[in-house]
Amino acid sequence: MPADAHDWLDHDAGPVVRPYAMTQGRVAPSNGEFDLVAFIVATAPDGASGAGLLPEHHAIVTAAWEPISVVELASALDLSIGVIRVLLGDLRSAGLISMYEPPAASAPHDVDVLKAVVNGLRAL
Repeated sequence: MPADAHDWLDHDAGPVVRPYAMTQGRVAPSNGEFDLVAFIVATAPDGASGAGLLPEHHAIVTAAWEPISVVELASALDLSIGVIRVLLGDLRSAGLISMYEPPAASAPHDVDVLKAVVNGLRAL
């Protein structure tokens, strides 16, 4: 196996550590949801040495030293979004990360504007 390959990955069988083992069977974060585009930033990167944290927790805190979105974090660590969200919930409960959500896109809710758009499209 090449030196740059993941030690925990068996290409025939898949990951040696299954996602449910990393999350201890949990499928949802313990304290709220994490939007895919929300930015995560470590609040205490040196505080991640606490007991009870998995290597994946440490990897998240290290990767989040600078703001990074949830989806980028999952891609960088080669973990599924579900696993990342559960692990982020653990870190948020421990006070090791902060989350910053981008403002919601404003959608036009005025019925008159929507009717004008539809009429304009029909006129084309």
